[in-house]
Amino acid sequence: MASASPSRPAALIGWRLLALLYDLWPALALWMLVSAAFTVGFYLGGHPARENIAPFSALQWLLWLACWLVGGAYAAISWRRGGQTLGMRPWRLRVVGAAAEPPPWRALALRYAVGTLSLLLGGLGFWWAWFDRDRLTWHDRASGTRMVRLPRPGK
Repeated sequence: MASASPSRPAALIGWRLLALLYDLWPALALWMLVSAAFTVGFYLGGHPARENIAPFSALQWLLWLACWLVGGAYAAISWRRGGQTLGMRPWRLRVVGAAAEPPPWRALALRYAVGTLSLLLGGLGFWWAWFDRDRLTWHDRASGTRMVRLPRPGK
């Protein structure tokens, strides 16, 4: 996979983290929509308006899973359609597969899952890119994809 795009350098960790920070905002908006739907359903299910979904209940776990899946759908659809999420565009980053083609859905799902695990471990999989000879993260390696930095327009 290291030779997938020799003309384009792998994206450095700083650019990746900036894109991740930008992508927090659309993800947060999607999570709020999912949470609103769960809250409306909770109240329509007969619970009083003053009552919240109980912490660590089955319904709250289901809400967290739904938010994670919606975040994954946002990322995978963005990566598949144009190679970029909203947060990646200002930094000219793109996810590519072998031969710089759009990665398959399975690879994108694996990329998201391993990326999530990496974040849960304090970003360890991201920091790994500093030591990797090809500057690839855990999710790059596991999914057979890579993130590249595009040249400036007109160059």
